[in-house]
Amino acid sequence: MTAQTDKVAVLAIQNIRHAILQHPKFKIMSKRNKKNWSNLMLAENMDENNGVDMIPILSAEDEANIEKENFPEMLPILPVKNTVLFPGVVIPITVGRQKSIKLVKKAYKGDRVVGVVAQRNNSEEPTIDDLYKVGTVAKILKMLTLPDGNITIIIQGKRKFELAEITQQDPYLTAQISLLNDSFPDPKKKEIKALIQSLKETATRIVQLNPDIPNEALFALENIESPAFLTHFLSSNINADVSEKQILLETTDGEERANALLSALMRDVQLLELKNEIQSKVNSEIDQQQREYFIRQQIKMLQEELGQDSPEQEVEKLRARGFDKKWPEAVAKVFNKELDKLGRTNPMAAEYPVAINYVEWLADLPWNEYSKDNFNLQRAKKILDADHFGLEKVKERIIEYLAVLKLRNNMKAPILCLYGPPGVGKTSLGRSIAKALGRQYVRMSLGGVRDEAEIRGHRRTYVGAMPGRVVQHLKKSGTSNPVFILDEIDKLASDFRGDPASALLEVLDPEQNHTFADNYLEVDYDLSKVMFIATSNSLDTIHPALRDRMEIIEVSGYTLEEKVQIAKRHLIAKQKEENGIDIKELTIDTKAIAKIIDGYTRESGVRNLDRLIGKVMRKVARAIAMDEPFNKTLKTDDIVKYLGAEVFEKESYNDNKVAGVVTGLAWTQVGGEILFIESSLNKGRGKLTLSGQLGDVMKESAITALSYLKAHCDSLNIDYKLFDSYDVHLHIPAGAVPKDGPSAGITMFTSLASLFTQRKVRGQLAMTGEITLSGRVLPVGGIKEKVLAAKRAGIAEIIMSNKNRKDVEEIGDDYIKGLKFHYVERVSEVLDIALLQEKVKDAIELVAVATEKEKSH
Repeated sequence: MTAQTDKVAVLAIQNIRHAILQHPKFKIMSKRNKKNWSNLMLAENMDENNGVDMIPILSAEDEANIEKENFPEMLPILPVKNTVLFPGVVIPITVGRQKSIKLVKKAYKGDRVVGVVAQRNNSEEPTIDDLYKVGTVAKILKMLTLPDGNITIIIQGKRKFELAEITQQDPYLTAQISLLNDSFPDPKKKEIKALIQSLKETATRIVQLNPDIPNEALFALENIESPAFLTHFLSSNINADVSEKQILLETTDGEERANALLSALMRDVQLLELKNEIQSKVNSEIDQQQREYFIRQQIKMLQEELGQDSPEQEVEKLRARGFDKKWPEAVAKVFNKELDKLGRTNPMAAEYPVAINYVEWLADLPWNEYSKDNFNLQRAKKILDADHFGLEKVKERIIEYLAVLKLRNNMKAPILCLYGPPGVGKTSLGRSIAKALGRQYVRMSLGGVRDEAEIRGHRRTYVGAMPGRVVQHLKKSGTSNPVFILDEIDKLASDFRGDPASALLEVLDPEQNHTFADNYLEVDYDLSKVMFIATSNSLDTIHPALRDRMEIIEVSGYTLEEKVQIAKRHLIAKQKEENGIDIKELTIDTKAIAKIIDGYTRESGVRNLDRLIGKVMRKVARAIAMDEPFNKTLKTDDIVKYLGAEVFEKESYNDNKVAGVVTGLAWTQVGGEILFIESSLNKGRGKLTLSGQLGDVMKESAITALSYLKAHCDSLNIDYKLFDSYDVHLHIPAGAVPKDGPSAGITMFTSLASLFTQRKVRGQLAMTGEITLSGRVLPVGGIKEKVLAAKRAGIAEIIMSNKNRKDVEEIGDDYIKGLKFHYVERVSEVLDIALLQEKVKDAIELVAVATEKEKSH
């Protein structure tokens, strides 16, 4: 169904127009025009000689008669597109759908009463969901059959009704209806009388301004007596879309409808006056500037027809968005000032897109928009336990952190830094915190960021300027309090473009970040409600001032048992899904998982373990796809078959009978390791040689250990002549791997003492600690990783500084079961524990050789 009048229908209306106008009782409104002022309004029924039944302009008495008419409760429903029929109004409609043609033909032969309802969309087979709920009972006045088979009917609206339910779909829609009553206040009241007069005057002004509306419309306006019919008549003819007209139809309060109608008519008047004003300016002498202006106005009109926004409309939409924002007054002032400048700027100017982009950024940011925190700590604990196995100390610290936030009832959040080796779940812990709190989750990788503008943004004077990545991620999150992960904060770089680590100080300092100033925005943004969580593999490379503003939470590595459980609970199911394996019975035996961990990985986390399980699952997927046999429970042999020979030998303590070999403990970014420090004597002049890719710190530790040994040779029963007669070579195997750090002092000292006294080091013993020239043993870091490495290697006893006792106490009992710890304060205590009394080789032989050499000289 379409509301566009067919040419034949227009011709029929034009043919009767003159005869109607000559009739003394009748007034008519002309054919339809572009602005929908085309509805045909007639005075009363003409005789059959005029070729069509005509409907009068309704008086109050006529309206009362219509209200008394009886209409059936079941009506055939005629859906129409792009138009709304009002009571008393006559319009022509072209019928093209087969169902509608059947309906019209049958109704025309009967009582000619149908229910006309506007469609919400352009569906060709409308259902009740595609129709508005309120329509108009209409009477078919005339039916014309067109040459193309379509039918044009002229109908008049009678009464409003509301659809109750559709009772029939074929051969056309039939529905049960309930009639609606319109109410209009007494027109004799001053307010109502003034309202009606305003409607007539505004409508008259529109007829005068619009040349497309014939002057006969003025006669119709003058002869309308009924206030209710006047509102229906004007509602039918205003320049508005279907949804707006439908609202007027559904409004049963006459005064309310009249006020809404007056607002719409005033809008039309303003548009017509503006159009006439523009046209009057264009009709004068048109120079180049005026010609461009006229073209832009034409473009604007075309954009409106195409549904596109003109620059003025775009600015007004942004201003409307600004009204709904909860931003600070200072930001609102800047926003409105920029919009005012945009209104005065030529849209073709180069600075226009820069300015519009700036105000769009201001409007898009979530100023003072917060998600509600869920402080159910039991739920948070369940989420953390479900997402992460182990890490009990870390999860306990996070729960404490959330508990403090809950009790303070303050969204201002401290800054956390999860520190530990790769693959232990630092980033995923942040995601779990976001899930537990019910906040949005955003992640920003800082690895390799070397430009300060990445954090603070560019100034708007630069070409292609953008806000910093902090502001960009807040826009994506849609809230001002997300959980914000600053990933790999230890890998920030710096160059001539600035120091991004220093730029982060304002972001992460709780005393400053409530007024964070992005160079692009040039207004303060409150970051104090954002929960920043940084992740780092190392603390040494973090800017000291930046580290001072963060609370460090150490996330250490996993034991073999924990890795097995993580694989069973998470990794295997994940890789089965990623590789398309839906066989629920497929599992990997516990021993097979341990085989993957021991033989193919060397890490504190589970990232490589995840990759290797994925490799195993791809082998299984291939077997399934090629219909090859495979075991549903994978054993150790299957792992070797799928992954090949073991990549790593199991770290283990290698006992030997040579003096000068000591087992040390080291921390690396992938976890703890054991290493062997070897030393030997060669005839020479007391030169110290170091090998094994040692860093400066370890070289200094070796020099310090040798100096202390020389200074206390008497107490150790070492002849001082040995130091001048022999060169010392200290070596740490795996020479291709760089080694550095302050934790091998006592290990090197023990190796040298063992060498010069020829006393063997106790079996299954490892040690870690730094040495001073005064003989004190200093504490070192990475204790948990070192202890786990020692346990994996089969070490039974560990020597460390007494000040590291607290670090051992924080390790779970399951991790240190079977290990014996010796806590020392002085270097002499280390030798008492580490060196056996019996000698591998009598040191007197070395002294004799040294004496003989001295005599020969």
